[in-house]
Amino acid sequence: MARRVEAALHSRSVAVLEAGTGTGKTLAYLVPAMLCGGKTIISTGTKTLQDQLYHRDIPAVREALNVPVSVALLKGRANYVCHYHLERGLADARLSSREVAGHLRQIARFAAVDDSGDRMALKTVPEDSPAWAYAVSSRDNCLGGDCPYHRDCFVLKARKRALEADIVVINHHLFFADVWLKDEGAGELLPAANAVIFDEAHQLPETASLFFGESLTTGMLLELARDVREEADQAAGDFLQLNQAATDFDQAVRPLRLQFNAAQQRLPAARALSQPGFAAALGELQTRLDRLRALLEAQAERSEGLKNCLERATQCLERLARWRGPDDESCIRWLEVGTHAVMLHVTPLDVSELFSRQVEDGARGWLFTSATLAVRGDFSHFLDQLGLTGAETGCWDSPFDYDGQALLYVPQAMPDPNTPEYTRAVVEAAWPVLEASGGRAFLLFTSLRAMNEAHGLLQAKMAEADRQFPLLLQGAKSRTELLTEFRALGNAVLLGSQTFWEGIDVAGEALSLVVIDRLPFQPPDDPVLAARIDAMKRAGKNAFFDYQLPHAIINLKQGAGRLIRRESDRGVLMICDTRLVDKPYGRRIWQALPPMRRSRKLADVLAFFQTEPALAEPV
Repeated sequence: MARRVEAALHSRSVAVLEAGTGTGKTLAYLVPAMLCGGKTIISTGTKTLQDQLYHRDIPAVREALNVPVSVALLKGRANYVCHYHLERGLADARLSSREVAGHLRQIARFAAVDDSGDRMALKTVPEDSPAWAYAVSSRDNCLGGDCPYHRDCFVLKARKRALEADIVVINHHLFFADVWLKDEGAGELLPAANAVIFDEAHQLPETASLFFGESLTTGMLLELARDVREEADQAAGDFLQLNQAATDFDQAVRPLRLQFNAAQQRLPAARALSQPGFAAALGELQTRLDRLRALLEAQAERSEGLKNCLERATQCLERLARWRGPDDESCIRWLEVGTHAVMLHVTPLDVSELFSRQVEDGARGWLFTSATLAVRGDFSHFLDQLGLTGAETGCWDSPFDYDGQALLYVPQAMPDPNTPEYTRAVVEAAWPVLEASGGRAFLLFTSLRAMNEAHGLLQAKMAEADRQFPLLLQGAKSRTELLTEFRALGNAVLLGSQTFWEGIDVAGEALSLVVIDRLPFQPPDDPVLAARIDAMKRAGKNAFFDYQLPHAIINLKQGAGRLIRRESDRGVLMICDTRLVDKPYGRRIWQALPPMRRSRKLADVLAFFQTEPALAEPV
């Protein structure tokens, strides 16, 4: 794999390479990247993987090769303390509690002595503290060169280090937001690079769709209202109408979420606008935003902050008008309802042309790698999504002895996954396996609803059986805290949804069972999927076999990849969805998984665990 990477870097071509868990794909691209010279951008799927590369993998390879390579870590703007917004936050009398005020003072002391300003370096302020909202900037409210603290800006310092470094480690969101879209400063990175390497590249199509489209969220609107009030207090205190208009606008934003009952929902724009009261609430929002923009226009010259707020209000109005406007066959307008927010999206149905246009310029080498890009060696699904026709491809399997290390178990007599009793059946089928494994399990679900239902059912099951395992639930704590606790306990059962399907590495006996409730097909009523299916049908394609099935296989490979992480690992992968064996397409799915022994008999699973050393009785 390293030789293939080296060839792509020297020829400045495009290579798409899949390498299974344990092949050392990080080494396979780091070694040639360091030896080939020039500037390399490495983009990862998450900030956690960014930190792992920067703090562990790259230093180890650099030391082994003994090469003088300089490295920089670059994160998104919201990861760095902003002196300007911090100062405003400290002066703000509207802070919600003494705790938030205390956190803000800690951040101020940190910013005064730390050279990076990276919020991850301040461990004493929780990651989810509301204080951070007052201490960082966003793309929208950054004043750029007009900021009074421009010379001391942590973001600009980080970007300067990135421009000077041989290797720059970023993440996919930052790549699209700041590099591809050429935000001020970071846009210089891409033209200077000899190579761009995407690790966890399977995430790119979704990320590209997000950034090639546009969104307007209630969070953005509430932040605008807050910033207008603060700027008005400081620069236009004699013009009370502006502060009042910002408050009125704030009050028009908050009712949007109340129009929808479900905690999580995705709706096409037409259906969302048919909800009783939503169209009227959106109309009132637009009216108040228009008034706010007009008042900002009258006062904008009084400060750079007010001028920035005017630009944001204008952009929000334009996005709102486009979202409420006529349909466009190339895009889907849809609405997402979160726990506390509403997000209006316009998403392109196909990003392949936009993406490929940038990659095919021949100015640099492009490498895309992941453990899950192909379906049985066929890369066409991934290549089509990003328009990478003509790219070189390569595939290397994991070195593990899956036949000896793992068992794939599909229980018998399971109900249809779409029936109301399905999650209860999953818990009933998984319980004897959990007892045999002594806990040590991930239970992965395709929806938060099923995950939460299973959590309650498992609690009842343990009480009934008088056998307790520590139960950890996604959302109860941060992902990092849950994983640390899971590893330390040694016999825990962790229930998660999409967050825990990928990017998780738990090696050893702490994880010996992965239960997946159903095949991860996207919900058929998802507005983006439904629009893509319609577009594919119009083009004469088979949406199920050309898009939905490959997508599900790649997702399932990610979930299954949590189980065997080292040569010494052993475990059972339990997939409860009998479509894996009952449907004609099921064969294509399990053949794409690692070559484990397969069984439908519970006795085989119990025998598998009995061959291991005896486990301590769970607490």
